[in-house]
Parts: sequence; structure tokens; C-alpha cells
Amino acid sequence: MPSLDEAARAVLLAADPHAKRRAARAFARAWRRGEIDHRCTAALPDQPAWPARPQLLAPNQMPKRGKGGSERGRIALLHALAHIEFVAIDLAVDLVGRFGDQFPRAFVDDWVAVAADEEMHFALLDRRLRQLGSHYGALPAHAGLWEAARSTADDALARLAIVPMVLEARGLDVTPATVDRFRAVGDEASAKILSRIYVDEIRHVRAGTDWFGWLCDERGFHAVETWQSLVKSRFRGVLKPPFNDSARHDAGLTQEYYAVIAS
Repeated sequence: MPSLDEAARAVLLAADPHAKRRAARAFARAWRRGEIDHRCTAALPDQPAWPARPQLLAPNQMPKRGKGGSERGRIALLHALAHIEFVAIDLAVDLVGRFGDQFPRAFVDDWVAVAADEEMHFALLDRRLRQLGSHYGALPAHAGLWEAARSTADDALARLAIVPMVLEARGLDVTPATVDRFRAVGDEASAKILSRIYVDEIRHVRAGTDWFGWLCDERGFHAVETWQSLVKSRFRGVLKPPFNDSARHDAGLTQEYYAVIAS
């Protein structure tokens, strides 16, 4: 029976986007069937396998996308979101394969479900791009999304603090306005996809917040103070308003976490 890290490697080392999607689904299915052992025994790759396209650029080299009013702008925005969801597959799988045996089985249940959500989100966005005459890989993409995983590979607490509770939580802040912009130009198909992703991401951030709190309790740490300390020491960006306080609250990420340290 493969271990969690062995099952995770099959996903992480699949470069083709659709092969990675299939591997993520197979991982989730095998875990639910009891075909993966709840242990981590080997090192995971520092960098997942990704396709030759999209070209990955530093943040300051990325072309401006605009606000999504034109079809070209909407395609650029959907492509950027597709890349986020593609990398999010690896982020969820790496979390399970690297740290899963430090937690109860319910932790793995939650995060293999997140990985399955992310691969579905990517599929929806890629299909929408194709309907608009484009595809994933047609445009450059942000090179820095994996950096948060690399910089927190030593500690599950840091990983949970930064990836779901900072990066995914930011999606809760910006997605409603993005949905409104798509609807304003009559692109209801894209708006529905983003609305579906938004609902799922609240649950993902909730999983991050809940398991962060669980691990803080296990280590005897105060959750809010520990999160603030980790964000200051491990997150290279800054927390900027406006915040979607309602969605964050639904995800368990209340204002006491972020209001004090936001810039």
C-alpha cells in the first residue's frame, strides 16, 4: 500500500495539466477507498513538474491585464485564475504528502477533497478559455505562486498560516468584484464559474483555519498570536485591505487575526 508521500509524488511529478488532474482524482479516490497508508516516509520534490507553457514570469514582468471589460482582458484574467488553480492542485497535494501523518485522518480527508476541488476549478476555467478561443498556456503566468510552499516546507503550521489563511483568503476578498465585472459585460458563463470557485474557497480557507487552530492547540500556542508572528516572518508580501470580512468570518478567519497587522 503506498504511503501519502508516494501517492502525492504521482500528482506532483505529472507535468501535463490534464495528467495532473487525473492523478489528483486518482489520489482522492484511492484515499477514500483506504488504498493509501496514513504515513509519510520520503522526501517530496522541491518543485512540481509543470508544462513548458505557460511561460512563467516574475511578478514585475507580468503584462497588465486591465479590469476585464474587453474579451481580451477577460481571457487574460481567466488565464491567470486558471494558473492559480493549477498550482493549487500541487499546493493541496504537497500539504498532504509532506505533513499528513502529523494530523488525524480527517485532515487528509479535507485536503484531498481540496485537491479534487482545485482540479475541477482548473478544468472549468480551461474549458471556458477554450470557449473564448484561447487555452491554458497561451499567455504568460505568475512564477511566484510556488514560493509560499517552498518557504514553508519545514513546518505544517507555517504552511497553513500562509497558503490557505493568506493566499487563498485573498481570493475571498477580490472574487466578488471580479464576478460583478464579468456580469456587467454580459459574461454570465464566466461569472458562474467564479461564483462556484468562491463558495468552494470559503470551505478551503475554513479547513486551513480549523487545522491551524488544531495544531496550535497541540503545540500549546495561541492561534491568533502565532498566525500573526508567522505572517510577519514567513510572508514576503503585505496584507492589504479591503477585506471581505463576511466571507473571512465564514471561513473562521475573524478580524482579530488580520486587522492589527494589515497595512
